[in-house]
Amino acid sequence: MTGDRRERPEATPRSRAESRAAARARMAQQHTWVDLQVRQAMERGDFDDLPGAGKPIKDLGDSHDPNWWLKKLVERENVAVLPPSLALRKEDAELAATLDRLNVEGEVRRHVEDFNKRVVAARYRLPEGPPLVTMPRDVDEEVAGWRERRTARLAEQRAKARKLLAEEAARPRAKRRWWRRAVSPGTR
Repeated sequence: MTGDRRERPEATPRSRAESRAAARARMAQQHTWVDLQVRQAMERGDFDDLPGAGKPIKDLGDSHDPNWWLKKLVERENVAVLPPSLALRKEDAELAATLDRLNVEGEVRRHVEDFNKRVVAARYRLPEGPPLVTMPRDVDEEVAGWRERRTARLAEQRAKARKLLAEEAARPRAKRRWWRRAVSPGTR
C-alpha cells in the first residue's frame, strides 16, 4: 500500500469449535489455579479451627425449600412480618410507651399524627388479614396524657435523687486525722 498505511495481516476467524476448546482450556487452567490456592492454604493451616469444624451441616438433609435463605434471614434478624391491621393494633397497644420515650411535645404530636394517618390509610385499603379495629387517636388527649406521665416520671426521679442525697448526708463520715488532712494540688 501507500506510505503511512501499514499492511496488517488479516486475523483468521476462529471456528466455533476452536473457541470452545480454548474456553475449556482456560477453565481447566483456572480450576488448577484454584486447587493450588486451596492446597497452599490448607498447608499453611488457614482452615484449621474454623467454627463448626467436625460438626454436621445444619438442615442439610431436609427437603428442598426455595425460600430457605429468606427464612434463615427472618430467623437470624428476628424479623416479624405482620399484616398491616395487626401491626397497627400492636403499635396502638404500645403507643403510650413509645410516646414516653420522646422528650419534646412537637415530636409527640408528629408521632400521633403519623399514627393516625396510617390508621386512616389502612381503613381505605382492602384488608390484608384480620379486620382493622384500631381507631385514630385524639392528638390533644395523647399529648395531655404524655405530659401527665412525664410530670409523674420526673417527680419520681427527683424524689429518688432527694432520697439518695439524704442517705448520703445521713451516712457517718470517717473522722480525718491531722496527718491525713486534705492537701490542695498546688501546695506540694
